[in-house]
Amino acid sequence: MEKSNMVQEEKFGEKDFQTIIGNLLRYGVWISLSVAFIGGIVYLMNHGSQIEDYSVFTENDRNIFEVIAAVYNGTISGDGASLIFTGIIFLFLTPVLRVLLSLFSFLLEKDYLYVGITLIVIIIIIISISFGFSH
Repeated sequence: MEKSNMVQEEKFGEKDFQTIIGNLLRYGVWISLSVAFIGGIVYLMNHGSQIEDYSVFTENDRNIFEVIAAVYNGTISGDGASLIFTGIIFLFLTPVLRVLLSLFSFLLEKDYLYVGITLIVIIIIIISISFGFSH
């Protein structure tokens, strides 16, 4: 009888963990879309009448930490473009957090093949971000 309760608790924990991951994806997308939408409204309220000049492109030479600091400060001050970018960052982080939660789920299940595969995916994400912001 004791083993039966332990199996039921383990299955309940596994199902509960999958519910958490599902909610993370659902709410992460909704939050990111809401933040970006609010940022778009703020941006249009402040810059809606301006005409953008697309004939000149200037590359941003800042590193990732400077960009994150600028976006953070802009978001705190209510800058529309920074709010849009914050929404995009949230949208990017949603599946990344899902991969990290999956890693913990596989560790709890002691499914080491999938732990290894998930670690490879995390390494690929880290390398992609690193090379994406370096020159």
